Amino acid sequence: MQSDETAEIMRQFNQAFLEHEPAILKDLIAPDCVMESIQPAPDGTRYEGYDACLAFWQAIASDRVAYFEVEDTVAMGDRAIIRWRFNFGDGGSVRGVNLMRVRDGRIVEALGYSKSPGQAAPLPEVATA
Repeated sequence: MQSDETAEIMRQFNQAFLEHEPAILKDLIAPDCVMESIQPAPDGTRYEGYDACLAFWQAIASDRVAYFEVEDTVAMGDRAIIRWRFNFGDGGSVRGVNLMRVRDGRIVEALGYSKSPGQAAPLPEVATA
């Protein structure tokens, strides 16, 4: 996979959160996608499969109080790094990165890491299986 294709997928992924448009995510996620959230420490929560990853990300993208700021996105072949700040809406925020992997034009892996010690903010409650 070329870096420009990966970069375009990441642009669309980021757009879903920046514009609070969860529908954008539907065509970006692979059936076998695996995602690990930043919480709870130390390992986060693992979400496996299209439905679990889509539900988690759509819940965040739908939130009009909390919001993301993308600080940087770098694509390298089939991988990308997204550096971000998540603002809780109450003045608090946390910074982090997502390590992403793309296959056949869809996101197959997303590993989230943040600078927060322990709990940062409540995450959406979504069934994990």
